[in-house]
Amino acid sequence: MTILRMCELGDISRAGFYRFDPEAEQREEELDLRDAIQRIALEFPCYGRPRITAELRRQGWAVNHKRVGRIMREDNLLCIRRRKFVCCTTDSNHGLRVYPNLAKKMELTGLDQLWVADITYIRLETEFIYLAVVLDAFSRRVIGWALGRTLEASLAVQALKMAFRRRGSVKGLTHHSDRGVQYASKEYTDLLKEHGVQISMSRKGNPYDNAKCESFMKTLKYEEVYRQEYRDLAEAQASVEKFIEKIYNGKRLHSALGYCSPVEFERSLVPLEQTA
Repeated sequence: MTILRMCELGDISRAGFYRFDPEAEQREEELDLRDAIQRIALEFPCYGRPRITAELRRQGWAVNHKRVGRIMREDNLLCIRRRKFVCCTTDSNHGLRVYPNLAKKMELTGLDQLWVADITYIRLETEFIYLAVVLDAFSRRVIGWALGRTLEASLAVQALKMAFRRRGSVKGLTHHSDRGVQYASKEYTDLLKEHGVQISMSRKGNPYDNAKCESFMKTLKYEEVYRQEYRDLAEAQASVEKFIEKIYNGKRLHSALGYCSPVEFERSLVPLEQTA
């Protein structure tokens, strides 16, 4: 078929045909994609290629991870992580009762079957403060947390009380933590027993037994704490609260949850639980 015939069928002039540049449309689409990638990277600086690809697809883009990786590499958006000073927050050398590891045999099928807890440090300009958290192991959602200057059991108890306020007393619940003195304390274990919760603890010196909580702490450090310079406890409190409640729970995509946020994942379970 001649060009003249194609122009007649397409109802366009020959001049319009020769002026058409398909590469121009591709370049414009590439610029729009770069802009979308940069916006995501600005909001979530530690997102790598898989999460940015997933977020783009949620926004309606038809892209593969190779193209996203190429653009991120060209725009210098690939993340480089640095190791930081580590402050020890676990003291397992105590005479308190240590409970067996029940979590390792559990196969989770829903919410509030297993809660996991841990404590980490946050450095201010002139001191350390400490963050205690409780997560639902199935949804990865932070359901309780407390920030303060003390490593005493009271900090962990505050986080646990928040979790109970939000979730209530749940039948068949197991609570897992390391062997730290805070979690083995009478104040903490009595609170768990009052709510009928089974107590589980990691093996000595084995962080893999509490991998989901360790993973959250790693995310918190790299995506929030190491990117800030908190002046005081109040500033850290406000910033950490925003990260936990709005970003981590509400927006951050988790590969283990099918690239959903914890809040979105929990909402998706409600219809299933109602029909069960």
